[in-house]
Amino acid sequence: MNLNLPKPELKGNVSIEECIFNRESVRSFKDKEIELEKISQLLWSAQGKKGSKRTVPSAGATYPLEIYVVIKNKGIYYYNFESHSLETKFEGKDYGKALAEASLNQYFIHEASLNIIICAEFSRTCNRYGERGERYVLIEVGHSAQNVHLEAVALGLASVPIGAFNDKEVKNVLKLPKNFEPLYIIPIGYAK
Repeated sequence: MNLNLPKPELKGNVSIEECIFNRESVRSFKDKEIELEKISQLLWSAQGKKGSKRTVPSAGATYPLEIYVVIKNKGIYYYNFESHSLETKFEGKDYGKALAEASLNQYFIHEASLNIIICAEFSRTCNRYGERGERYVLIEVGHSAQNVHLEAVALGLASVPIGAFNDKEVKNVLKLPKNFEPLYIIPIGYAK
């Protein structure tokens, strides 16, 4: 089942300088759902389509990143950048608790209304650039994550970067394809 997302806005109300200045790591979130329009904007900033390219630079346009989303009390979804939609992977269960446990028991992950998990298929880039491709993928995940953090600020939301997790356990929670590796988790919500 696909959930088409609202078209992203291309003009915001907050300057990039304000977003950079106001960005901070927040680990305490209100129990409040994030509106679909804001989820749409966040996902577009992470890996959205803009013509034949995406919102994040990619070495050789190999685009190794794949975005998964855990929405509190709803399920796990895959972001399809081509159609700007969410593809349902698993519904009807709160997967945030399992994601938090797989992330070394950082329970604010479970508290967040939304978790964006940036994953990569390294072979897309490494097949072209050899071992150096690994570095390019890691650089790209940084571009994507920074876009998300700054977009969160622009939308009046809070976020925190998470790199401390058990890769195998996160992969198991999300039921990722064998060739996808989780690299970055971004819990997002309204700050307490």
